[in-house]
Amino acid sequence: MRQILILPLAVRATLQAALCLENFSSQVVERHNKPEVEVRSSKELLLQPVTISRNEKEKVLIEGSINSVRVSIAVKQADEIEKILCHKFMRFMMMRAENFFILRRKPVEGYDISFLITNFHTEQMYKHKLVDFVIHFMEEIDKEISEMKLSVNARARIVAEEFLKNVSWASLPS
Repeated sequence: MRQILILPLAVRATLQAALCLENFSSQVVERHNKPEVEVRSSKELLLQPVTISRNEKEKVLIEGSINSVRVSIAVKQADEIEKILCHKFMRFMMMRAENFFILRRKPVEGYDISFLITNFHTEQMYKHKLVDFVIHFMEEIDKEISEMKLSVNARARIVAEEFLKNVSWASLPS
């Protein structure tokens, strides 16, 4: 029970600290305001990236800068079915990225899904609600994939039973 709570609490505290964002124009191009965590034009504007992990396969990377934060999540994938389900589910989510304002279309290398929170998001939305959304997403994604896996296994069992019912054992050669 304790290990389950550590990851969300650590991510929550780190995100709350990293979401102190402000509007910051580009130092290179006049009248440009790009997320520094994506552009990486000035090292002095980037914070040290923080990786919070439960194990090698389940981890969260939080990269901060003066005007944006990128949160990347690697979801637990114990077997091949979970890998396929996770890939399909994440692809489904990323195709609808415009409906989730902070969701990136392409995750960071080595992670399953990424969120990009800019200073404009924190000005338009409540910071604590953004943090709650990311934490809730992390907690629910594991449950969702587990439920999908159970559904696939139940359906496979029913299909196998129906197939075996239709096989005529008497017609098989001895």
